[in-house]
Amino acid sequence: MAEIRFLIITGLSGAGKTQAVRSLEDLHYFCVDNLPPSLIPKFAELCTQSKGEVNKVALVIDIRGGQFFDDLFAALEDLKAMGIYYEILFLEAANEILVNRFKETRRRHPLSAEGSGVMEGIKIERERLQELRGRANKIIDTSELKPNHLKEEIQSLWGKNGKGKILSITVMSFGYKYGIPLDTDLLVDVRFLPNPYYIPELKALTGSDQEIQDYVFKSPISKEFIDKYYDLLNFLIPNYITEGKTHLVIAIGCTGGRHRSVALANRLGQLLASDDYQVTVKHRDIEKQGVND
Repeated sequence: MAEIRFLIITGLSGAGKTQAVRSLEDLHYFCVDNLPPSLIPKFAELCTQSKGEVNKVALVIDIRGGQFFDDLFAALEDLKAMGIYYEILFLEAANEILVNRFKETRRRHPLSAEGSGVMEGIKIERERLQELRGRANKIIDTSELKPNHLKEEIQSLWGKNGKGKILSITVMSFGYKYGIPLDTDLLVDVRFLPNPYYIPELKALTGSDQEIQDYVFKSPISKEFIDKYYDLLNFLIPNYITEGKTHLVIAIGCTGGRHRSVALANRLGQLLASDDYQVTVKHRDIEKQGVND
């Protein structure tokens, strides 16, 4: 059987599945939108008979499939039985962001007929997709992602790596006052560390500045924490890889996402990169101004 890579794109309506497909087309994926899940095994069989001409496939499978959507899990089991490697990409966004996107495009939510409006449709869709979200290899929150940033994320995850079985790690700093990132796998609260916000000469700086890093890591608590957490990751990551996990998001939060969490994320990213892991460090809220950062 010819080697083939399947990527199932799913998630909430309005979360960016169309943009994701366009990005994958640029990576020479054969893309099909809204294929009935029951046809996935037959389609996979046809792809394997293409003699390598179709070896990367992206399928958009979402709630638009109606009653056929419920066949997805059985179809995925068939793929597994056929020995075909697949991944699931789940796209989501905050409710208010999704509502605004539907208003801007004047589109009707596919489930709005079952509720009283867009918000009710979103709530119903979240509930129906909950189990599928739990099976996803990668969850991307597009709430604050511009289309070109989503494209960059897609390309960094699926533009390389052959069959994609090498674990890629994203270390993200954030501020609790702005909400927890939706696509988090491991969540760390570092608000117990000394806060440079209350030092007048440090308040305007960020955790990417050397002065903040020096302040944070001169604390014995900070040093002990990073050592212990890094030891924990050294245990977890090889086991994630053994279980087939391909993407890991570590979210590190402080109050405002500008000082402590940024310094910790930078340091942790450096440590993981030194172990030859594929690491991306992101600072979600570093440009936001607030109090008690």
